[in-house]
Amino acid sequence: MLHQKQIIYTIVIGFIITLILGPLIIPFLKRLKAGQTIREEGPESHKTKSGTPTIGGIIIIISIFITSLTSGLVDKDMWVALAATLAFGIIGFIDDFIKVVMKRNLGLRAYQKLTLQVSVAILLALYHMSQTHEALGTKIIVPFVNGSVQIGNIVIPEYLDIGILYIPFIIFVVVATVNSANLTDGLDGLAAGVTLIVAAFFSLMAIDQGSNSLAIFSSAIVGACLGFLRFNSHPAKVFMGDTGSLALGGAIATTAVLMNVALIIPIVGGIFFIETLSVIIQVISFKTTGKRVFKMTPLHHHFELSGWKETKVVTVFWIVTVILCLIGALALK
Repeated sequence: MLHQKQIIYTIVIGFIITLILGPLIIPFLKRLKAGQTIREEGPESHKTKSGTPTIGGIIIIISIFITSLTSGLVDKDMWVALAATLAFGIIGFIDDFIKVVMKRNLGLRAYQKLTLQVSVAILLALYHMSQTHEALGTKIIVPFVNGSVQIGNIVIPEYLDIGILYIPFIIFVVVATVNSANLTDGLDGLAAGVTLIVAAFFSLMAIDQGSNSLAIFSSAIVGACLGFLRFNSHPAKVFMGDTGSLALGGAIATTAVLMNVALIIPIVGGIFFIETLSVIIQVISFKTTGKRVFKMTPLHHHFELSGWKETKVVTVFWIVTVILCLIGALALK
């Protein structure tokens, strides 16, 4: 069993490393002229953020790697989690670099990003399917089911083995989570704070499962995000960009997959889910009726335009995430 002191040390180390990296990397991003361009149709209050350095996700990724690899608990699962995080971070970095450094507004085309994301998800699914011990392979833990539950003539198992559907299922979960995290990154401290809370949840669940390396990896995410909030909380001195949001989304999705709890993501990552759902609802409504359901999407912008201060939206979304993670903990007990 992993000692709680190791988790605390990991979080503190990740936090300190991020605090050290920030003053080193942020000035470099400024010299690179990696300033964020704020979209014209966005909230008026965001116009002052134009030119704030982005691609700050590099800070988070480096911190996670250093903290994880110096923990002394590196195993195959940790290497896979780190590789997936880096792969999604690289996809985001390429997109950011094209947009903010090369000044080509489109960045990677949608099909290019999707192809790269799906490729990483397939590799993750294939790795996990290759594992043969009991709780792995193509089995997924079903939330709120402790042992088998029978409803009428239907028996719901604690572990659901989806067989050949596993690969498309994992592709959907991973790609959806990664892009949902990206959509959530629209307010100072929002994505970092929500991810911090979700990662803390996975760290505790990993300890409960005896997955020491994933507990350390998740704790490294907590420390990195906590430190990043020093520079990213309102008013932000740096944005994580797609580099950070895709990497963090990939890290969360990969951890869930390796722990067989992919079905818990819509619960603990409920903020990611509703942010994406709001965009889908808005697009469908506008294309079918010509009317908008929300003042602006993703959902955090709707609340801003409804009169909420940016800091209030962020705080409320953090609180909701804490509550959802408590529900998630009950769902897996």
